[in-house]
Amino acid sequence: MSAATAPAPASILVVLGGLPCVGKSTVANALLAHWPAVYLRIDTIEQALRDSGVLMAGEVGAAGYRVAYALARTQLAQGLPVLADCVNPLPVTREAWRTVARDTRVPLLEVEVICSNAAEHQRRVETRAMEVPGLLVPTWQAVLQHDYAHWGQERLVVDTARSSAAEAARHILSALRERTAITTQGI
Repeated sequence: MSAATAPAPASILVVLGGLPCVGKSTVANALLAHWPAVYLRIDTIEQALRDSGVLMAGEVGAAGYRVAYALARTQLAQGLPVLADCVNPLPVTREAWRTVARDTRVPLLEVEVICSNAAEHQRRVETRAMEVPGLLVPTWQAVLQHDYAHWGQERLVVDTARSSAAEAARHILSALRERTAITTQGI
């Protein structure tokens, strides 16, 4: 079965995490071309919060994630699949996504997107065109200093230095089929 004809699972939460500019949004767009899901991009949510002017700068990150968790819960409860695109840097954010999946009783696929080639990652940071109006592109130094904890949980790892966005999307779709097959068999 090709990626284009893969059946879409009814309700599942897929969370793409990884440092800025590793290719999360590019992979998300490639995935969404073959798998219709509600797309929650933290960059978009956080920029809307900044634009509203109601929060202090330091409050935007936590608020953005809380908005995304609430939106994901609502969509999953409606039986819709959700794709979250976020740095997901800390055990607390990762556990919050797991809680959303548990609370809504849907399968969860956690994906860490990496770029194992540091020179390529730096090039992406320095040449990134921002598609979210008003969002500032991080500097390479900011990416290197980002608070990002090692993953201690099982997850699918996709390396965008070694595979194209389309290949990464096919890999995720394959994992989605496996995850939903296991869930639907009641195992």
